[in-house]
Amino acid sequence: MDTDALIQTAVFSPDDTSRNEARKKLRKLAQEKGVYPASIHKLYMELGKNTITGFTVPAINIRMMTYDTARAIFRLVKTHKIGPFIFEIARSEQGYTEQTPDEYTCAILAAAIKEEYKGPVFLQGDHYQFKAKVYRQNPDQEIEAIKKLIADSVAAGFYNIDIDASTLVDLDKTTLDEQQKSNYEMTALLTKFIREIEPKDITVSIGGEIGHIGGKNSTVEEFRAFMEGLQQSLKSSESGASIQGISKVSVQTGTSHGGVPLADGSIAKVQLDFSVLQAIGKAARDEYHIGGAVQHGASTLPDELFDRFPETQTLEIHLATGFQNTVYDNLPADLKKRMYEWIKENLQKERKEGWTDEQFIYKTRKKAFGPFKKDLWQLPEDQKRPIIAALEKQFLLLFRKLQILDTAEKIQDYV
Repeated sequence: MDTDALIQTAVFSPDDTSRNEARKKLRKLAQEKGVYPASIHKLYMELGKNTITGFTVPAINIRMMTYDTARAIFRLVKTHKIGPFIFEIARSEQGYTEQTPDEYTCAILAAAIKEEYKGPVFLQGDHYQFKAKVYRQNPDQEIEAIKKLIADSVAAGFYNIDIDASTLVDLDKTTLDEQQKSNYEMTALLTKFIREIEPKDITVSIGGEIGHIGGKNSTVEEFRAFMEGLQQSLKSSESGASIQGISKVSVQTGTSHGGVPLADGSIAKVQLDFSVLQAIGKAARDEYHIGGAVQHGASTLPDELFDRFPETQTLEIHLATGFQNTVYDNLPADLKKRMYEWIKENLQKERKEGWTDEQFIYKTRKKAFGPFKKDLWQLPEDQKRPIIAALEKQFLLLFRKLQILDTAEKIQDYV
């Protein structure tokens, strides 16, 4: 069975045995071909020493057509000798796109095999986020749910995990330590859990987050409060020794996930504060010797801003909705119509008062990717080609601006 057939079986077979056997074959084949899940921790800690500089690592959320989209990325990686790049999927995305960590890993590995790529594949659990309402009502339930997700993810080959307890930050508290306390305590708890379950000889790269994306902009003082509390929480009560902590921290700079749609469906301009990234990134490297600051919610920003991220030594940037928009812009009209009709029939409860039809569709259309997953994966090649070509053009533009072309050799000693 060739790779195309294997991944179709691994994703869509109704028979559990056939599906699992196809996934095992893909993993075995990847190993034989020199393709392996990897942690980016060592590279990030080296970046924290300022021994390597000059690029920002893209972390790409693939919500649809995962196999074909990843193939396009691997083609660019080979052609342009790209070193650091991450495939990621968030806790929420796994639900509405109907992609488990195991399935996602297999699709990415299959794409690497198909494109004859060899080397590390960085797979990341993005926004493994606490649901604040659930946590307040039953903290143990929420902690166990995230622990199970982390365990499943690490078992699948996600050796990079972003813990997001920023939803627990309480800005009504008086001191910065009190505001960040639940955040750093839960980040520490899950960091300890990851260190207990990570495979031998692999240090999973762990990210923390200090400012909930879409909220107030982060400050260096908040970052220090978070880091001081986290480091103290990671110390062993018996020996006083510290457990290996995080390698990066996500901050809020003025963006929001997916952008803010206006009444006509266009996206509002964002006042992104690069000084937040620069100042917190510098403190992260100089004072705590970790990789630096991470930018979320960036894929819908104007193209001309992306040059600024390497300039400000932004460590990593998360990209998702912009690629989703490109797919919708290039979908066959009949499929797009069916997806929009499904949204209108099934997601009205998510419509907010005052939204126009354009705003409603834009904010909810990501949730059609799960129900229409098979339709998208199995589009005829002539209909798939313009979508992938548009994505490839978009990826290359971003990769060039983030300065990751010709970096493969630069990072090989740190993976």
